[in-house]
Amino acid sequence: MAVLTPTVTLDQEINPWEAQSARFEFAARKLNLDEGLWKVLSSPSREVIVHFPVTMDDGRIEMFTGYRVQHSQARGPAKGGIRYSPDCTLDEVRALASWMTWKCAVVNIPFGGAKGGVICDPHKMSKGELERMTRRYTAEIIEFIGPEKDVPAPDVNTNEQTMAWIMDTYSMHMRQTVTSVVTGKPLTLGGSRGRTEATGRGVMVACDESLRYLKIPIDGCRVIIQGFGNVGSNAARLMMEHGYKIIGIAEKDGGLFNPNGIDVHQLVEYKYRNNTLLGFRGAEAMPSDELILSECDILIPAAMENVITSRNADKLRCRILVEGANGPTTAVADEILADKRIFVVPDILANSGGVTASYFEWVQDRQGYFWKEAIINEQLETILRDSFDDVVRYAEAHNVNNRIAAYMLAIDRVAHTIKQRGLYA
Repeated sequence: MAVLTPTVTLDQEINPWEAQSARFEFAARKLNLDEGLWKVLSSPSREVIVHFPVTMDDGRIEMFTGYRVQHSQARGPAKGGIRYSPDCTLDEVRALASWMTWKCAVVNIPFGGAKGGVICDPHKMSKGELERMTRRYTAEIIEFIGPEKDVPAPDVNTNEQTMAWIMDTYSMHMRQTVTSVVTGKPLTLGGSRGRTEATGRGVMVACDESLRYLKIPIDGCRVIIQGFGNVGSNAARLMMEHGYKIIGIAEKDGGLFNPNGIDVHQLVEYKYRNNTLLGFRGAEAMPSDELILSECDILIPAAMENVITSRNADKLRCRILVEGANGPTTAVADEILADKRIFVVPDILANSGGVTASYFEWVQDRQGYFWKEAIINEQLETILRDSFDDVVRYAEAHNVNNRIAAYMLAIDRVAHTIKQRGLYA
């Protein structure tokens, strides 16, 4: 099943917007999507680019560039994170916004898709500089966000403190406290219980359901996780407690391998104290690029985009690939994984626990009533199990792989909503 031709250059292959577009087009053809709806859904509805000044600690004025892309608001307010990165590009933000549209549709929650970002290196900025930059960025995009318009959330290099600054800035402009303008906030400011672990918990549910579907037992199932941030560390901890054997953890500065299993609780404590995995005595050091190619039952890329490409896909030795990150696998690599018969749970399903919990937070803020964590986790797992079943049934019915099935299901749901609403002219 060709999605992109094998003759594309590596730059084309790893361009996230090109990868998203290739998958959208393939799924749209399979659906025989109406040409007009194809045009509506194949590009974002709004792209905002802002350039703004920030006073640095030493008195210098620096200019920053920020983005907010809204792909679709057909099914409800746009939803998507904000990332801070020196590598942030408009194409990346575009792709992530569209993935959010499909992700929300796959789990059938009433949001569209958006994404934002600021080009900066947050590791070289003080807390004061980050706060001033965040508040100015918020002010620049303030007319485009809101509880009924577009609801941001944390992403790469942003966190609950960032969301608190955005919420406060928005509230000051509105002259009233508006907690539901963002999700991923501190509990004391209208955040939700279970939100921090939600994406990792969703990854675990995707693994559970994959093993159930393939009739493989959980006990002793060998897992390698690439990335040990919020998603990877919480997935590792929850899965170890659930009976999985975490044999490998790969990070940017190196990996750890122990065929008998890594004690994730000890590793979390070690990383907290040392800010690195290197030197941990409960496993052997191994280069990360080599580690993800080691034999295992489940491989979970849980960090950044383009980890699995045409350069390494044929060397993977996993039975199941569960995508905890957004866009970790290129479209060309998909073809190789299909030939290798690796069972893939795509990102728009596997990491949708985060946006599902964000939906719960948004609902709680609007209600002014907050739920117990047990209820949140139960509802989250129910939604993700049902969504997994929807995708694999769609794959079987249309004779496509899980990724194309997830795209087809999502596109079908969004297109149906647009047809029901009609086009305003």
